[in-house]
Amino acid sequence: MTTPLTLTLIGGPTLLIEVAGLRLLTDPTFDPPGDYPSGSVTLVKTVGPALAAERIGTLDAVLLTHDQHADNLDHAGRNLLPQAKRVLTTPTAEARLEVKTEGLIPWQTVELERPDGGKLFVTATPARHGPAGIEPICGEVTGFLLGLEQPGDLAWISGDTVWYEGTAEIAKRYEPELIVLFTGSAQTRGKFHLTMNGNDAIDAAAAFPKARVVAVHNQGWAHFKESQDDVLQAYQALGLADRLELLEPGVAKEVTP
Repeated sequence: MTTPLTLTLIGGPTLLIEVAGLRLLTDPTFDPPGDYPSGSVTLVKTVGPALAAERIGTLDAVLLTHDQHADNLDHAGRNLLPQAKRVLTTPTAEARLEVKTEGLIPWQTVELERPDGGKLFVTATPARHGPAGIEPICGEVTGFLLGLEQPGDLAWISGDTVWYEGTAEIAKRYEPELIVLFTGSAQTRGKFHLTMNGNDAIDAAAAFPKARVVAVHNQGWAHFKESQDDVLQAYQALGLADRLELLEPGVAKEVTP
């Protein structure tokens, strides 16, 4: 099965995915640059979205990896949620958000109706937003698998996670044709990364040896320590660069896994 997807990077983790007649959006962030205090940490947004929320159009679903961090769901993103037909997220986010959402536990699958009468399978996947022990601080996060003929055969969207035994388990169970990695090597609380760094992105490519790779959530915020170019350089060093699909913010790109 090879089905083309059209990907449009809005900025940060916000990616418009068009496939099989459906339009999906990951982690909506549409605010302008600014400061976002959160407890003892202030996140600083340095670049605004490539497209305004008003230009996104109809959404069949929002895939919200978590709601507790402004670089994954900001003010304008929250306002956009009610416009989507469905919002899929974590159980914790479902309890907190005031709009209708569906909280999924890891490995739970739901179905979206496709215009052609078929189904798009969406499966929640494990994620850990940093090193072991970070869960009480960073909170619950999920990734998502997409499938057309069966769960997980099309794409994996990592969400804010490092590479660890939970993500490795995804590769044991599924063989998606595309993996979308939230990279950037985010650092806000110390000299440890909260999202994938170059080594994590290499581990992911090795675990999914047949998949095309997209690297997002690596620009537009001050706490990102690695860019898309850093992922490219790491892949070039190991002969993996031909598998990496480079995205330019605001520019739609058709990707055929």
